[in-house]
Formats: sequence, structure tokens, C-alpha cells
Amino acid sequence: MEKLRRLVNQIAYTPISERHSNLSHLQLSLIPLLSFSSFLYKLALFLRYRLYHLGLLRQHRLQVPVISVGNLTWGGNGKTPMVEFIARWLADSRISPLILTRGYAGGDEAKMLQRHLLGTSAKIGVGANRAATAASFLKRYGYADPHIIGSCLKRCGSDQKAGSLSELDKLGAAILDDGMQHLSLFRDLEIVMVNGMIPWGNQKLLPLGPLREPLNALCRADVVVVHHADLASDKNLHAIESMLRKLKESLPIFFSRMAPSYFFKAGDTSCQLPLGTVYNMVVLCVSAIGFANAFVQGIEKIEPLHADQLDFSDHHLFQIKDYDREPEILKHLDPFDVLVLCSELQIVPKKGHTEDSYKILLRQIMESKLIGINKC
Repeated sequence: MEKLRRLVNQIAYTPISERHSNLSHLQLSLIPLLSFSSFLYKLALFLRYRLYHLGLLRQHRLQVPVISVGNLTWGGNGKTPMVEFIARWLADSRISPLILTRGYAGGDEAKMLQRHLLGTSAKIGVGANRAATAASFLKRYGYADPHIIGSCLKRCGSDQKAGSLSELDKLGAAILDDGMQHLSLFRDLEIVMVNGMIPWGNQKLLPLGPLREPLNALCRADVVVVHHADLASDKNLHAIESMLRKLKESLPIFFSRMAPSYFFKAGDTSCQLPLGTVYNMVVLCVSAIGFANAFVQGIEKIEPLHADQLDFSDHHLFQIKDYDREPEILKHLDPFDVLVLCSELQIVPKKGHTEDSYKILLRQIMESKLIGINKC
């Protein structure tokens, strides 16, 4: 199955004009079947959207603002790091966020978020039915008055209190992880992540290509963030921006990267080690993420003696499990040191867009949406 996924992934990211020179006979023989499957997928997408448009499928609205963080292609776009970034921003603004995640493959992303956001006011709800999950959390913790949320946003960065402690403990916003295609939950802000290194592949729908929706779905976005901007070429970034502008001229476009922070030893999160720990060492980069090349290139910037890679498909279910699914198993890999790399998403200053201007834009959009919630 892993081999088949790799073959299909290569097809998805090979331009049509280069198929015969870059793909094997086996891969070329798969294309008719993948094309038919892609047609069925497109038909299912159309029918699903029509059902929502006609009101036959219902979209649930929560009592708090909903920020959706999603993407148009499979894996490696920085969705979950952006979810963590926004959760921290909200918590620092004295707004308690609820993260709603599906919980793929044993909930490894949810466990990572719990570890990274420990000590903040963020809550994490896991479940495929995210409307039901949100309802249970809102019932348990309550939800803050929209006026209080608005006051917190206006006082963002100050030490002034915007309300009583009990009111601030209530949930003030929900963050929908991988939310672009999750139509059953109404969102007030749509953030779409784009991989700056391999944005659209062959521009075909799944499974022939990497697209989960046609490119014109980007018109629904309120903000687009181009991820791995530090690793992508200027030519790539310019082409992505041009494509986005053709679809939606007024679309705000920001750029981000993953910044390595430190290592810790597997099974001991309290033992933080500097990035220079791997300097001049031989390193094997093992991952099961959407875009492993970015991880490897990040390690190479630390200048180990040699870096090799062993990567699996996104959310691959290991027989020997990974850190966030089963940290204890990695203790048995002696005599080798097993280190876990911790990184954080950063907004890259580019074309006058900075982290501060990104947060200001998010605040302005949320404030405008709160007016609508107040009227409901």
C-alpha cells in the first residue's frame, strides 16, 4: 500500500507534458483508472455542494466565531502549525479557543497540539462530527459574550482585563482544523494554506491529482498563507501569487515557514536540547508528514555531517509507532539517540506583510464577524 501511494503521489505531481518521460509503464497504466476515479470524485463534490446550496444538507452555526484553517491539496501545507499559531494568539488575547480536529490516524496531531499548548486556555475537541464535538464543549465550558470577545480583541497586546475571570474562562472562538472541505460547520473566517514548493501538482482532482477541490474554490478564502516560503524559489512564489490574484484580486496573501526551535529526547519532553546538538553528526530523518522534504531541508540547515531520510505517507500507521502515537516504543532503539524536533510556524516578512499585520487583519475580520453574531 505504501508503494502504491508513492506511485500515485508521483503521478499527481508530474506535469502532463512530462508523464511519458518521468513515469514508469506501471504508472502510465494506472492513469485511466485514476482519471475515472477523479471524474467520480468531481461528480460527488458537485452533488454535495448542490445539497448544501438547496438546504437539503444543513450547515450548523456555533455561538462563537469559527476560524477555519484548511487547504486545497493533500498534506504538507502547514494547517496544524497554523492552528497552533492562531490558538496561541487567541489565548494571549484572553480569548479561550476550542480546536476542532478530526483525529486522523490515532489522533497524533491532537496529541501534538495538546503538548504544545499545555498551560494555555486552549481546549481540543477530537471527532469526525465536529459540530457535535463543539456543542458538547460549549455546553461544558459555556461561551463568552461577543462583546467580551470584541473587547479582548481591541485590547490585544495590553495587560488590561476585558471582563471577569469567570467570563474569560468561557470559550470565545473555535478553530476548525482542516476545515475547508468540512461544510457542515459554518465558518466566519476561511484561511487557506498553500504549499509554496509544490502548490497545485498537475492541477487534477483526487486521486489523479492532489486537488481536493477545483482551483476556483480559492475564491471562498478570506486569507491565503503560502507555506514553506523560505524554501520556495522566488519564481514559484510569484507564480502562486499571480494565480491567486487572477482568481481573487483583493485576496490578502501572507507567507510562512516552519522555524525549528529545539530537540527533546523521545519520552522526555523536559529534556530540551539546542539545535546544534546534531551539528556534524549523521542523522536519519524519519517522518510521516505531508511534505517530508521541507523537514529534511530544515535539518540540513543545522549542518549535520550527513542527513538521510526515511519518509512515509501522511498519517502513515507505523507497525513500530511514532512519537505522538506511542512515545515509549522509541526508548527501545538504543544505542541510537532518538530526538524529536520541535518547530513553530512563523509569518515571513514579505512585501510589507508581517506577523503584526497578519494578526491585525485577523482581528479586523473577527471584529466584523462579531457584529453579525451580536445581531443573531
